Amino acid sequence: MNPAEYERMYALEDWYWWFVARREAAVRFLWDHAPPERPLRVLDAGCGTGALLDRFRKSPDVRATGVDLSPDSLRYSHQRGHHRLVGADLRYLPFRSGSFDVVTALDVLEHIPDDAGAVTEISRVLRPGGILVASVPAYQLLWGPHDEALHHCRRYRAGQFRGLLEADGLRVERLTYLLTALFPLAAGARLMARLVRRNSTQAGLPPVPRFVNQALIALQAAELAVARQVPLPFGLSILAVARKPVPIRVPLAGVEEGIPAVAARW
Repeated sequence: MNPAEYERMYALEDWYWWFVARREAAVRFLWDHAPPERPLRVLDAGCGTGALLDRFRKSPDVRATGVDLSPDSLRYSHQRGHHRLVGADLRYLPFRSGSFDVVTALDVLEHIPDDAGAVTEISRVLRPGGILVASVPAYQLLWGPHDEALHHCRRYRAGQFRGLLEADGLRVERLTYLLTALFPLAAGARLMARLVRRNSTQAGLPPVPRFVNQALIALQAAELAVARQVPLPFGLSILAVARKPVPIRVPLAGVEEGIPAVAARW
């Protein structure tokens, strides 16, 4: 991202409606699908300036670690009082295989040229039965100054995102668009910005009055309640929950009498 965006994120993400809605969606879906073990070992991949780590810190059932390639991200996360922080490329994570029960990656994969390599590495550090909760921006058609300011490499369709996750053997349990109600307005604004070729070095997070911000948070909470029951058909963002399969050991007949043989089936 442009360096100034880290400062904006740090200032906004505790209260600005877009950050609040994304964080709440990720946490709700996480608990809907979380493995039963407690405490959960969670890796926040691309932890940014640390607001999701703040949310995890409030739960005694979560032990969270943040990882990010950006020194600015790690500095702001440290200012929030987080110390389990690691500087690393998501394609080369410095953790043992199966180290985490949950990995979160909120609006991260679109920044990485080799997104498939990042998913492979995330899958490696997940234990069998663990889950990935990930979000990405939707529709390449909406590409514009917002994406350029954030150094995105792409935007996704739901089927494309599903294919990315399943190609590495993850099983997608939930896939939905989000920010559906605001899609016509926001999509129109972004397409207009492209047509007029507006030169902007900032992400599209326009200031709103406090009462409007609260109303948008409430709107997204209502939309999330629906998305937890049925997938939404379109929106500005896509959220997925994908599980790493647990190998099932089944007997193989006739290998050697008296010695049970087993094979792993995924």
